Amino acid sequence: MGEQTTLKGYTTTTEVEHVLEFQPGDLNDLCDASDAAISNGRGLGWLDLPSREDLKSYWRGVVPMPSRDLFVARLDGVICGACQTLKPRQRNNAQTFHINIITHFVAPWALGRDLMLQLFYKAEEFAIEQEFKVINLDIRESLKETIQLYEKLGFQRYGEHPAHTIVNGKVLKGYYYTKIIDPKLAKALKENRMLEPEPEAEAVK
Repeated sequence: MGEQTTLKGYTTTTEVEHVLEFQPGDLNDLCDASDAAISNGRGLGWLDLPSREDLKSYWRGVVPMPSRDLFVARLDGVICGACQTLKPRQRNNAQTFHINIITHFVAPWALGRDLMLQLFYKAEEFAIEQEFKVINLDIRESLKETIQLYEKLGFQRYGEHPAHTIVNGKVLKGYYYTKIIDPKLAKALKENRMLEPEPEAEAVK
């Protein structure tokens, strides 16, 4: 569902969605937004702009992967940002309740409309629906505004990496954040007690 904002007589529409397949024009729009974010130092793991073909190949590969889910923000129908989640490996059954945010950005020209917030809420809603209990992420120290956003959203910093990223020869620290999204787990941690097992579903007669 989209939201409308009127600025100086011009109405803009914003919306976020879970991408199951790209529509015509989406891939180019997503690459344009990625280019703008990378050029502005907003991450995605690239410090230098990749070629358009490399970027297209990357995003094409995300959607069909069972372990990844892609959420995009649109401004007047044009993709301007994205959030990508990563599920744990199936063999890591001790942490199957964790989900990670590995990409989260909005192009500079679309900032100021709470789209970073909307993207996170969409990803969080998905994580809750999928019965994950914890959201994890890591971020380099230079992305101060994004760090402030995560802390306002209830993420807690639990660790630090002394050499997370090297940008133009400068070594930057990285911070590790987590957010408990399951009320039962949050209560168990607060009360310092074991988590009660989930009741087994009744067999269909």
